[in-house]
Amino acid sequence: MFNFKFWLALCVLVPSAQLTATPYSGIGRPATPAEVKAWDIDVRPDFKGLPPGKGSVAKGQEVWEAKCESCHGAFGESNEVFTPIAGGISKSDLKTGKVAALIDGKTPIRSTLMKVSTVSTLWDYVNRAMPWNAPKSLTVEEVYSTVAYMLHLNDIVPADFTLSHENIASVQKILPNRNGTTTAHGMWALNGTPDVKATACMTDCAAAPKVVSVIPAHARDAHGNLAEQTRGIGTRGINTDIKTDAKPKAGTAAQSAAGPHPAIALLNKNSCTACHGMEAKLVGPGFAEIQKKYASDAKGFAYLSKKIREGGSGVWGAIPMPAQPQLSEDDIKLMAQWMMK
Repeated sequence: MFNFKFWLALCVLVPSAQLTATPYSGIGRPATPAEVKAWDIDVRPDFKGLPPGKGSVAKGQEVWEAKCESCHGAFGESNEVFTPIAGGISKSDLKTGKVAALIDGKTPIRSTLMKVSTVSTLWDYVNRAMPWNAPKSLTVEEVYSTVAYMLHLNDIVPADFTLSHENIASVQKILPNRNGTTTAHGMWALNGTPDVKATACMTDCAAAPKVVSVIPAHARDAHGNLAEQTRGIGTRGINTDIKTDAKPKAGTAAQSAAGPHPAIALLNKNSCTACHGMEAKLVGPGFAEIQKKYASDAKGFAYLSKKIREGGSGVWGAIPMPAQPQLSEDDIKLMAQWMMK
């Protein structure tokens, strides 16, 4: 587990009094305790760093439906974009601590709870990185609750379970893949031998394959058309429109010498383009499709503003769009106006 406190200790420059003999004298200062604390949030497998608190499965379901379901599915089964959170685990796995489906090779997709070997990793990742559009925004109770719900999705804990700093170690003892790690890979000991063997081809060797960097078709426009997202620094991205290689169009993709429309910057900053393509549907509708549907609707602006603010589902499919509470009213207005044009 990466330790941020140690990392900060290495990165902070020594006091200027000790740098008088160097050309960088007077640069840098020690990190304050508050600055270290803001980054030192990792939770180790022995649960050092875990904050006190608790959260129930029932509360976790509420958080999940509001902030997680749109990407990971109502029951952790995922959707078109992300791999499953739950699935692939049997009751015998809870006893052995080794997920049989990882060994028999018959399961093509591996869920998160099939692979993770420490519940602290699950807690730590949810705490620091989720939800995708607003990382670190969950409260301690919400993190405990969300992890409890994820565990319940695979029947690791019952529906009336409350996960806390006091009982999390007991959950580790029944985690399906808790015994799935190994040190028998030759890299644990300094004098170890890697578990790979290869013989160099010396005669009648096949020609080296020509490797070309290509974005796979299924992921090509996952973040919109890069050619329509000119950066303030650097060059224009390649055309990743999955339907055509035409030049950026006017309207929703309009560009100027000053760079992309401010609304596009907001879309990228808040990960909207992970679910909405500029033209075509990804998880949710493309922005061009939204514009076509609501541009002539007198109530379109108010409707889109509310949809951005509060989220919802049912208009473009069953997968819900999460609410965006991190956006200001001015940002919501700017994005809705841009979609209407």
